Amino acid sequence: MRLPIIYVRGFAGTTSGIDKAIDDPFYGFNEGSVHVRVGGDGTPHFYQFESPMLRLMVDEGYQLLVHGSQMGYLLGKPDKTVPKESIWVHRFYDESASTLGRKPTDFTLEKAAADLFELVKLVLVKTGAARVHLVAHSMGGLICRSMIQRVIPEVTGRVDGAVDFVERLFTYGTPHGGIEFAVGFGLAEMLRDTIGIGGVEIFGPERMYQYLTPNLPGAARARRRPAQWRPEAIPDQGFPKERVFCLVGTNPEDYAAALGLSSKAVGVQSDGLVQIQNASVHGAHRAYVHRSHSGRYGIVNSEEGYQNLRRFLFGDLQVAVDLVGIQLARAQRDITWQLETQLAIRGLPILMHEQTAAHHCPIPLKATDSSVPLLTTFLSSDLSVRPEGSPTLRHAFRLRMISLQERGGILGFGEHLEQIADFDDTLVVDVAPGDGQGPPRAWAAWNSVIPGAIRTWKPDGTAPLQDLAPQPGIWRGEVRLPPSARGILDSSAAIQLTVTRRR
Repeated sequence: MRLPIIYVRGFAGTTSGIDKAIDDPFYGFNEGSVHVRVGGDGTPHFYQFESPMLRLMVDEGYQLLVHGSQMGYLLGKPDKTVPKESIWVHRFYDESASTLGRKPTDFTLEKAAADLFELVKLVLVKTGAARVHLVAHSMGGLICRSMIQRVIPEVTGRVDGAVDFVERLFTYGTPHGGIEFAVGFGLAEMLRDTIGIGGVEIFGPERMYQYLTPNLPGAARARRRPAQWRPEAIPDQGFPKERVFCLVGTNPEDYAAALGLSSKAVGVQSDGLVQIQNASVHGAHRAYVHRSHSGRYGIVNSEEGYQNLRRFLFGDLQVAVDLVGIQLARAQRDITWQLETQLAIRGLPILMHEQTAAHHCPIPLKATDSSVPLLTTFLSSDLSVRPEGSPTLRHAFRLRMISLQERGGILGFGEHLEQIADFDDTLVVDVAPGDGQGPPRAWAAWNSVIPGAIRTWKPDGTAPLQDLAPQPGIWRGEVRLPPSARGILDSSAAIQLTVTRRR
């Protein structure tokens, strides 16, 4: 999927912020980092991340074709002569800056979305590509969704019209469900949406309804936002949600510290600006990483962000992980359960996904649940590290189960052991992609039964897991939970792995 990539930046605020933003030739997509979040001795260690833009150029052979003006360059080239492997920046703020010698125009999200569509069409004509990839940070994801959900449907007359122009959408820390405040009991949101200082009303539900909902013949948009409308939802008949990936940040402190502010304004369940629960499209792919909205430990200038981006855009395998056959063996009154998950891919120095109670985003497990989706990730046959003689792609999935005792909404600490899991094990999974004709194959083993270090384990001589999905291009298998989980879950509980070949 070597398609053009268009980057769309986030909110810059007032004119001074806009002036600063447009001074960067690449709107921040070229910013890197020399910090990692976790050090072995408790202090941050030096780690040089070059920036997502430079890494796409080095790793994937993409080009920057600016030559003084990317629009001038594109307009001056004959059709179908510009390389498809190219990166473009939607410079929607330029016309609102006060430093370019012309009277600035007021920024509107609808205008930015309409201009994005013009850029997309121009890039497609000049490159001859079938579609583009969109990569967006924060508000940029809302600009992309406005184009996908309103602008293109109004132009084409089809609610799914964007499928002809956009292949995949990847968002970093986008407030798909808006921005809410943990203080003020709703007063802060009311003042924001009423007064609109600095244009921040675009993150409220009324404005989101306006720029995310199209006026289509025979289905005119209601004047007022319907009570059941939710901003994080893409219509079922619209752009396919499986083409969307949302990277969710779970570290509020570093963003607040960088701005000299307190994360209390939006709460600890956030990246410092966007609440965890609001940072994804309903039903889309997502991953959680312990990064902040921006800054030194920001989500865009992070290895975690780049590796998720790269595999979503170019990976040839999709791996879905579900906990199935759930039946709590000892369902007790006042006991609630939380699941924690982490994902590592062989050869990478970071976790691809981390959803934990310590980061305020565990997965709740209810007594009525029979199955729970845990995560979806993407693998690449070209990118994966394979030791000599190994034909498989390896990733490891950690599952923890933690019980809490609550009475009347109050935690009981009489027998409590903070963050100590009742079940904790790691499933090591090796996937053989196959030759493109037959389905993939997979081997899996729990760390608790692997002798020695995980890195030395090889599935040689072990039969692959039975394929439970006869459909072409899909492999599905199940791994029963180890005996240490039997006192919590019924013996039928298993991890279900579904590996799908991507076109």
